[in-house]
Amino acid sequence: MLKAILFDLDDTLLKTSTEAFLRRYFVAIGRYAAELMPPEKLLAELQYCTKVTIQNTDTAVTNHDVFWRCFSERNNLDPAKTEAFFDQFYRQEFPKMRSLTQPVPGAPAVVQACLDAGLKVVIATNPLFPTFAIEERLRWAGVPADKYPFALVTTMDNMHASKPNLAYYREILDVIGCEADTAVMVGDDWKRDVLPAHDVGMHTYWIAPDNTQPPDADIPCGYGSLAHFCDLLKLSSV
Repeated sequence: MLKAILFDLDDTLLKTSTEAFLRRYFVAIGRYAAELMPPEKLLAELQYCTKVTIQNTDTAVTNHDVFWRCFSERNNLDPAKTEAFFDQFYRQEFPKMRSLTQPVPGAPAVVQACLDAGLKVVIATNPLFPTFAIEERLRWAGVPADKYPFALVTTMDNMHASKPNLAYYREILDVIGCEADTAVMVGDDWKRDVLPAHDVGMHTYWIAPDNTQPPDADIPCGYGSLAHFCDLLKLSSV
């Protein structure tokens, strides 16, 4: 029996031009943090520490702690002061990037349909941003965390692994108290969403453009648009 739906965020519930978004993000954060270090150095440090966070296999340590320990030690900065400094960026400047995204049509209705069906709903976005930033993007998608009772929203603050690490999906299942075969992962990224979720025993639905075939048709239980997933959900036994 189906008990939980995990939704990726970018290009699943929120249309995002990743290249343009990251370009604007790095320019904005580089300008904001110019007093700490040159923008080119900041970009390199953010990329390096993010890579370290993704590759971390110590599930006793949060992504938050891995990232900030790496960033602070490499640049001889006080972790608490540095984090507080960048927290202001996310609160003051990050919301201005909303124009680079668009809500996926019908996303709120799909999320609400899952909740109405009594399913646990998880926002399973790669947990490499702080809670405020991810909650801000949920507002952009039209599914704010303060209005939708999500079972879990994964962020760098509450997770101990990242996509595509299988430990990320296992941790979600542990937190929400569900067995793998009672959950469905819905996402657009074959390598980060579909394959690892499948490998831990979850059902999967691949968000894909029309007339696109999955690399392996035996893996997802369905594929296509978010609206099509909602139709399948209505036809299921949940």
